[in-house]
Amino acid sequence: MFRKMRRFKQQISEEACIEILKHEPRGVMAFAGDDGYPYAIPLNFVYDGGKLYFHCAPEGHKLDALRRCDKVSFCVMDKGFRKEGEWALNINSVVVFGRIAEMTDKEQIVEKLRLLGNKYAPSEEYVENEINKFIHRVCMLEMTVDHMTGKLVNES
Repeated sequence: MFRKMRRFKQQISEEACIEILKHEPRGVMAFAGDDGYPYAIPLNFVYDGGKLYFHCAPEGHKLDALRRCDKVSFCVMDKGFRKEGEWALNINSVVVFGRIAEMTDKEQIVEKLRLLGNKYAPSEEYVENEINKFIHRVCMLEMTVDHMTGKLVNES
């Protein structure tokens, strides 16, 4: 169903992909948007238990798109590195294909919001205050991974 990576010599391991998903702050998710146009947006996320979690407003283009088609792709890149004496940047990227759904269980939503908040916010106290303030206006999305690949690309 999914294509094999054409440049397989540059492929990184599943473990390396997971490390990137655990540590990098954001990626770009692509949806099937309006009138057949792709709709790709940068998102903060958290990786937990083999799934990806995102928060958003309870309405908007993103939710309209996923209600029409739950298949998405999500791309994350690391900061990259340069080998000594070389100008080219080496970047690890991960592309995840999967299905995304709105979460409905309040306890699970709060649990994933805490994980997401603790990845970005300055303190647990701050996260709890934000959750309490905005829980009634938040939608949590859960992405189930159907296929994932990663590769190391040299920009030269």
